Amino acid sequence: MKRKTNIIIPAVLAALLAGCSGGGTTPGATGTSGPVLAATVGAATSWTSVKWGGGGYVTGLVYHPRNASLLYARTDVGGAYRWDAATAKWIPITDGIGWGGGEGRFHGVESLALDPNNDQLVYMMTGDSVNNDTPGRIYISSNRGTTWTHYDLPFSIGGNDDARAYGERLAVDPQNPTTLMYGSRKSGIWKSTDSGHTWNQVTGFATKMVLQGPNLYGVEQIIFDTPFVQSQNASPTQIVWATVASDYAQAAGLGSTLYKSTNGGATWAPVAVPSNVAGYDIPHVVRSADGNFYMAFRAHPNTAAGAQAQGAGGPSYLYKFGASNNGTWNQLKFDANVGFAGLSVSGTGPTTRIALGVTGWADSNQLIQLSDNDGLAWHEAEANMPHTGIAAGDCAGWVEGVAIDPANRDHIMHIHGGGICETANASSSTPTWSPKVANLEETVTLSLVTAPAGAPYKFINSAGDIGTWAQTDLATRPTRGPMNWWSSGNAADLAWSDPTYIAASGVDNKNGHTVKAFWSGDAGGSWNPFASLPTGAAASDSHVQSIAVTSRNNLVWAPPDSVPSYSTNSGASWTATNLPAFSAVWNGFQRAYRVAADRVNPSKVYAFDSGGAPWSNEPGKVYISYDGGHNFGLSGMWGAQAMAPNAWGDTAMVVNPNAEGDIWVTDGNALYHSVNSGWNWVQVGSFASANGTKGATKVALGKAPAGASYSASIYVEGTLNGQWGIFQSDNGGATWVRFNDDNHQFGDSGVMAGDWNTYGRLYVNGAARGIIYSN
Repeated sequence: MKRKTNIIIPAVLAALLAGCSGGGTTPGATGTSGPVLAATVGAATSWTSVKWGGGGYVTGLVYHPRNASLLYARTDVGGAYRWDAATAKWIPITDGIGWGGGEGRFHGVESLALDPNNDQLVYMMTGDSVNNDTPGRIYISSNRGTTWTHYDLPFSIGGNDDARAYGERLAVDPQNPTTLMYGSRKSGIWKSTDSGHTWNQVTGFATKMVLQGPNLYGVEQIIFDTPFVQSQNASPTQIVWATVASDYAQAAGLGSTLYKSTNGGATWAPVAVPSNVAGYDIPHVVRSADGNFYMAFRAHPNTAAGAQAQGAGGPSYLYKFGASNNGTWNQLKFDANVGFAGLSVSGTGPTTRIALGVTGWADSNQLIQLSDNDGLAWHEAEANMPHTGIAAGDCAGWVEGVAIDPANRDHIMHIHGGGICETANASSSTPTWSPKVANLEETVTLSLVTAPAGAPYKFINSAGDIGTWAQTDLATRPTRGPMNWWSSGNAADLAWSDPTYIAASGVDNKNGHTVKAFWSGDAGGSWNPFASLPTGAAASDSHVQSIAVTSRNNLVWAPPDSVPSYSTNSGASWTATNLPAFSAVWNGFQRAYRVAADRVNPSKVYAFDSGGAPWSNEPGKVYISYDGGHNFGLSGMWGAQAMAPNAWGDTAMVVNPNAEGDIWVTDGNALYHSVNSGWNWVQVGSFASANGTKGATKVALGKAPAGASYSASIYVEGTLNGQWGIFQSDNGGATWVRFNDDNHQFGDSGVMAGDWNTYGRLYVNGAARGIIYSN
């Protein structure tokens, strides 16, 4: 199913290697925005998402305990959202301050918690992975996510790691809401008594639980055992529960996967679980209003064999445990084949409604199992039921979270690998399900190329997990793609003088994760597979690659870690160019040439080698071909520039389609311009790395305003005069203004492209935020 780890880690690694410290905060220090330019600021304060709808893994749904109209969603790599009932849309709440240059990894939200006594307060634990051992952050909002303050944590967070839909791992004490507890993956339980500003490890809970290695699930959930409605600033809750993953418990020598504290977390004792679930994970625990606990147990997946928690099969059990049955365990459901995960309850006593998410694909007739008599009888509520706006099968997969609306038990939602699905008539014998993803855009664009004015589409979007698409309408989900199923698009280009011809590469995730490539001669209406792949293309499914189309049937493809090849027959055959092989490549840190065709004279093709990594001894270099990308030579007059070596994802090259030989390059630190096909280069602007952010990483060109002195509007993402942002120039780079503002930072941009139809329209993708454009 849809897992973005392999997609975003290279960009995150590049940021780490570049010294991006996530805003430069110190442990316990408040995160702030940088200095503001003296020039005009905020040229574009209105941004709109291009329509896809979901597209990524929503890992949790959290209702406010006392305000049923308040609902949040967290995602693995795309930040968090708040539901707005008035507009029936999700509002992204993690686009602003604290998610700027180098901070995209904090769009991985592992846990979200709300203060039961104050429906304005929101807490989020963020970070992409514990495997890199970099500090996570807690973000705190006092206005439902409109603005945030963040604090660095003394431990790492795994928002995009395995089992990321377990929990919630973060909990607020209802009786004393300045007290927070968090169950970490690698270092036990942590506690804060000052509303998350500072943290201390709970030493009474297995202090030896400081473990190393990948795929650690750790402490899965924290539950304060108090009623939801309490008086603020009362005595701290004394009874606290914690669930622990089975592999973690075994590695730490713990006696159970369930623990209880009766003194506010000072000491902990194991609680025996039924023998048939000893050694099982507990993905979710929910507490009913009468104090009973409902727990889903699932056999721990064989992570050594590459199995993932999300989507894992059985055996699985559902148990009830708690006050009303005198502390005894009551088995409610068992399945030998499928996985139980998502769990929600409504009501109390014999009419309690239980909604249970079934994950894995061992039985396609189970998706949401429902009981209306506290687990005595069960029936299927979604599989084979009516679906509107989405195919039934597209709601399945990774159903690790379920939520019954506290104000309406007939309204049930669940997460899945592509977003959220819901029903409003759960009590019907045939409930109708539909997507709940309006304005929730969590896709990872890997390559974006805009079309010339008048083309039959706006741009070609190559994205992880959803494939390649020619977008004709920004407000409508696209339909013109070569693989209309679970696939990834890696690179694409078009013939500028004939934009109906498109070439694209990608990965068929559904069918063995095989590398595929296609061409279209009718603007994406139909597609034809390449008959062959160039040398190196099949060896890696990495998105670190590029394609340049010079004219119909003619293209150059630069695969990962490989010498580019050209084809004159739409991929029927390939010939290697004479570009030099890389002298150094690093496993898991890909390197590739960026190739681009001159749009005025397509016999010219440019190739940029970024040097591969910041530690490389090789400077960035630009090569030029005068025969359509068959043979290349190093661009002349080079030595004065010595472009800095940097990671592929921190660099860019773009050509001006309105002038022959007009090239712009960012090397991660600075912006360079050539107007004579690379024979001479001039450094433009005072972009420079500062305050932990790169100087210039992305450059894009778009339509110029009427009467401008330069034929394109220029957009650069980077750091200018110490301020990170997106900057615009309409006079060839002589002067710059900041184009975005602090409220629209999006965790920086993996790709950026300007529109050739509308002046001032810029497309960015943010950190797994789909494609967003300026108005």
